Amino acid sequence: MKLNKAIKGVVTATLATSMVLSMAGCAGQKDAGGSGAAAAGNKEVKKEEAQATVNEPVTVDIFQFKVEIAEELQKAIDLYTTNNPNVTINLTTVGGGDDYGAALKAKFQSGQEPTIYNVGGPQDVKDWMEKLEDLGDQPWVGTAGGTLGAVTVDGKPYGMPLAVEGYGVVYNKAIFEAAGVDASTIKDTASMDAAFAVIDAKIKAGELKEKFPLLEAVVELPGKETWVTGLHASNIFINQEFPTGVDAFNATEIKFENNADFKAYIDLMIKYSPNAATPQRLNAVDYSTQVGQGLGIERVAAIQQGNWVFGDVNNIDPELAGNLGFLPVGGDSIPLGVPMYWAVNKGKPDAEKQAAKDFLNWLYTSDEGKDIVVNKFFFIPPFTGYDNYPAKDSLGRDIMRFQAAGKTTSWVFMGYPTAWGMDVLGVNIQMYLAGEMEWDKVIAESQAKWAEARK
Repeated sequence: MKLNKAIKGVVTATLATSMVLSMAGCAGQKDAGGSGAAAAGNKEVKKEEAQATVNEPVTVDIFQFKVEIAEELQKAIDLYTTNNPNVTINLTTVGGGDDYGAALKAKFQSGQEPTIYNVGGPQDVKDWMEKLEDLGDQPWVGTAGGTLGAVTVDGKPYGMPLAVEGYGVVYNKAIFEAAGVDASTIKDTASMDAAFAVIDAKIKAGELKEKFPLLEAVVELPGKETWVTGLHASNIFINQEFPTGVDAFNATEIKFENNADFKAYIDLMIKYSPNAATPQRLNAVDYSTQVGQGLGIERVAAIQQGNWVFGDVNNIDPELAGNLGFLPVGGDSIPLGVPMYWAVNKGKPDAEKQAAKDFLNWLYTSDEGKDIVVNKFFFIPPFTGYDNYPAKDSLGRDIMRFQAAGKTTSWVFMGYPTAWGMDVLGVNIQMYLAGEMEWDKVIAESQAKWAEARK
């Protein structure tokens, strides 16, 4: 299926190269939503509109997916509403092990439509177009660089980028060093396998027990979390077939050209997990078990996750969190992209929409908000103007290192058919882990469902 007229303006969901330029400071660059100068001019108009509604009590409902920032986001809301007493903001977070997309649809169908919610790339833009407010006149547009392509239609941006994130295999440097493994030698799945074998042998021989008494395995694979396997893991290999999210969105079929590498990677994650002999048990392993009860207490040495885990690990052990880094996956690189976008509900009253826009502007453009975004959310900001707020966390710095070296690949899973990554491919991988489906059938059935969705 090709892009219809309404979606022809959408470009790649993750323009990693443009993001590098964005971080480098192209604030005045002409973008899909207009120039920096135009955005600055609109800023004054919006301030006047906000002043016209400031004395009117208004309630904004936020329905968002990022569980890692829920607590700090609530604190930010409390700070904002203290200074803006006529604004009430209600926060609901659905994510982690829950299907945010399904929950969002249920929320709208119930008649309890949120004012602010999250959308992904081209597929979400198509699915939610009737409920998306045009944000092209917002003051942050001119500072967003190339991050707006995924939510831009006919030159109009319908989302505000949440953050720039990267993921790969997050590893504990101290454990690798104690095992005598040089992480810089890991360039692909084969070299990762060789390095993991060394650590695995030392764990089983008890050589690391004294220093890391809880260490029981090299990695932990959360089979329960189909977004980890069906979206993030698959993206590592599918983005070699579809360079951009729009390429994936336009594709009537998927060939799984890197099927062998994908299988080798999943098998490697099984092989070095605590449940290597009983892989069906991996389907009970969730995000909390993998992160807080795994990497965070040094029960495992590495996990496939992104820079968003830093806060969780930091809350458990700041010293350990400061000693985390990324191993490249699918080649000597890590996937880099925008995880989601903030959207404003087009169907809400003008005063409510304005209050929503004002809050988002404050969160990302005020000094108070910038500090929260970088030092409380531990986000890599998707906008310029953050020179005084460099990434301080270990994983954020490592992402910048990969980015500076040009060793990043794209996020294309936002272009997958609706729910295909989690509910089809992810579920099929669960069946593979349970011994109920051969890998060839995992691929064949996923291919068939892709083609069916594109008809």
